[in-house]
Formats: sequence, structure tokens, C-alpha cells
Amino acid sequence: MTARTVLQQADIARALTRISHEILESNRGTNDLVILGIPTRGVVLARRIAENIQRIEPDSVASPDDIVGSLDVTMYRDDLSRHPTRAPQPTSLPGSIDGRTVVLVDDVLFSGRTIRAALDALSDLGRPRAVRLAVLVDRGHRELPIRADFVGKNLPSAASERIFVRLDEVDGEESVTIDAPAAPTEGARA
Repeated sequence: MTARTVLQQADIARALTRISHEILESNRGTNDLVILGIPTRGVVLARRIAENIQRIEPDSVASPDDIVGSLDVTMYRDDLSRHPTRAPQPTSLPGSIDGRTVVLVDDVLFSGRTIRAALDALSDLGRPRAVRLAVLVDRGHRELPIRADFVGKNLPSAASERIFVRLDEVDGEESVTIDAPAAPTEGARA
């Protein structure tokens, strides 16, 4: 595989700062705001966004823990029988979601199936006033009618390519790369 770096640490930080400002503007502040990350990297990104929001509007959020949580969607996925998945992780909410604006956060938006699972999981937990979606990377190739409200980087890609988000807290490094399958060499079978 041939890897190409498309975002580095500073680019990721800049994208998350912009997303944080956009969330505040869209929500008109932090009133009734809940930010839920989808494990694994979505949780890290959600926390960073909540920390940014606290820095931007320090009087409105005492602690990122007041507005950030995690939403595990493992058991709501429609591909459990076809693809092995990680062990379920606990869902953690910073209070009730009823009547509040929930921003779901994930690292990469691809087919839309993870977000559909997140919407199903969310509906079992309460009835938010609104649900928004923030992603670091939108790579296209949707299989469901789902669109992100807040996007760090639109990254058109071939379906055969893979996008890897690496975050310090999980991977010990910070980058977004596209890995393309290696081209067959002359004389090699395809």
C-alpha cells in the first residue's frame, strides 16, 4: 500500500477549532448542548471539541465533562454478522438528552451506516430536540442519506482506498492518511 498524509497535527487542531466555532454558532452557545463521541476516535475528537468550546466560551462551560460523553453503537450495527467488531464499550451521557441538541462526533464519514446505528442507539436513550453530525473527514461513498453538519476536511477518495485517522491519545501519533492499494507490477496478475 502507498500511504499519503493529508492532515498533520496542526491541520487536525485547526479543523477541530473551526468545527468548535461552527457548533457554537449553530447552537447559539452551549445551552442544552451535548457532544457524544462514537468510539474509539470519535470520543477523543468529541473531548477535544468540548475542550475547545470551554476555551472559546469559558463562562458557559465549567468543565468539558458537563457537555461531552460517548455513544457506543456496536450492538446497533447492521453488519455484525458479516464483519467482526470490537467489544462493546459503555455509553456515557453527561445527563439527559431529552430536549437537547446532540452533536454526534466520529472520525470518518463513509457509508453512513455507523451514523445510522448511532441514531438508533440515541433513540433508545431519549428524544433530543435536534441531532447534528461532526466528522473530521468526510470521504464520500454514502450508502444511506446521511450528511455531516460540521466537517473538518472533505476528502474525495476511491472506494478501494482506506482513510486512517491516527490520534495521539489512541495511536501515539497524529495524522490522517490515505492508503491506496499498490499498483500491480508489470507481469503480475491482477
